[in-house]
Amino acid sequence: MIKQETFTLPGSKDRAMLMDLTYDSRHKTAPLIIFVHGFKGFKDWGTHDLVARYFAQNGFRYLKFNFSHNGTTPANPLDFTDLIAFADNTFSIELDDLNTVIDFACNGTGFPRAHGVFLIGHSMGGAISIIKASEDKRVLKLVTMASVSGFNNLWPKDAEQQWRLQGIMYVHNSRTNQQMPLKSTLLDDLARNPGRLDILAKAAQVAQPWLMVFGDHDKSVTLAHAKELHQAQPQAAFSVIKGGDHTFGGTHPYAKDVLPQHLLDFCDQAIEFLNK
Repeated sequence: MIKQETFTLPGSKDRAMLMDLTYDSRHKTAPLIIFVHGFKGFKDWGTHDLVARYFAQNGFRYLKFNFSHNGTTPANPLDFTDLIAFADNTFSIELDDLNTVIDFACNGTGFPRAHGVFLIGHSMGGAISIIKASEDKRVLKLVTMASVSGFNNLWPKDAEQQWRLQGIMYVHNSRTNQQMPLKSTLLDDLARNPGRLDILAKAAQVAQPWLMVFGDHDKSVTLAHAKELHQAQPQAAFSVIKGGDHTFGGTHPYAKDVLPQHLLDFCDQAIEFLNK
């Protein structure tokens, strides 16, 4: 039977991180996947629960979580109600959060401990996962979907001067129609940690088996990112899903009870890779 358990952990600056574990009750010690969501993402977005269930049906435990500063709260996990936290977010905060989640998974306090984890990261979460894999041997394998190849690619370069002058920039969320604030401390984080936050340099250091997957109809993360990442780490397995968009057919909300074909294709590729 497929079950789901919910947990709450203290994340960066003591902001709570909500997470859930999906697993087959017959296989409570199955290999553990940690899913790392992207920018303006959250663990319960669209197809994420269906994906978790699919991996559980295919022999894995699947842990997904909300970053402490992603703008959601445990009381409102589907809405960006904490824009103060969202504004304060940095890449280093997300790396700290991910480390906390891996610690939790490997110490056995909430469920049978994992002896190492697999990471699946989407978009900006893919970049965070690349950096973490390069630093942490507890990450046994890495799968990235539509990962960005550089954090500076997330905003127009010519916006940075005004962003620094005003101390804040607003990004439009087309789904919710919110203007979501980002403080210039995000830029400060990049300036203070140029080596650690250089995604391509970190990609070159990834020693674990790695599958990178992109869609050739992705308007958010183009195949230029794919080319850069694969050049940085040519040992990684590389796949382009024809017709795949940034979420491989997933939407929010998602009303169907079956995965869209491109996302199913991604899941099957990831399962085959992780089972090798």
